[in-house]
Amino acid sequence: MAKIYFYYSAMNAGKSTVLLQSAYNYRERGMHPLLFTPDIDTRGGAGRISSRIGLTAEAIAFTRQDDLLARIRTDHGVQRIACVLVDEAQFLTRVQAQQLTDVADQLDIPVLCYGLRTDFQGNLFEGSAALLAWADDLNEIKTICHCGRKATMVLRTDQHGHALREGAQIEIGGNERYVSVCRRHFKEGVSGEAGA
Repeated sequence: MAKIYFYYSAMNAGKSTVLLQSAYNYRERGMHPLLFTPDIDTRGGAGRISSRIGLTAEAIAFTRQDDLLARIRTDHGVQRIACVLVDEAQFLTRVQAQQLTDVADQLDIPVLCYGLRTDFQGNLFEGSAALLAWADDLNEIKTICHCGRKATMVLRTDQHGHALREGAQIEIGGNERYVSVCRRHFKEGVSGEAGA
């Protein structure tokens, strides 16, 4: 029976790199992975997953309204899907996370989701909360804070490196806006860039 996996971390832990390596491994063995990325994340280009170390791949850009089960079922009818890989899985809706469990349970296709656990205010994302509740396997991909401790939280910063505590939950950005930190530096709002 196929499983659903959730690989989570703070930012800059290499989630997209691990996803792209997994896709490469499937293709190298002659199998067909199906890759998804949210349409709102266009940092690497629309419908592209890209990592900070330069790896990229084409992906299906999904919206919050898309029925992922229906899309995967249709594609699986055309060409056998060996696995489904979802980048930035924190942006899934609860319904879409449920649909992905149906992909594993009904279609017997493994689903590997990669995403952030919490936002810049320390709150769970909708997709992450659902995956933490429903995934068969939870795996933390680790990264480190500027102090050397394990980074488990994310700070959103202004142009001077000062932590921001208010704003919309979703604001796409990279190293210029977000810093992964340990819980202590998250609570203190110390990014390591503002003269910490």
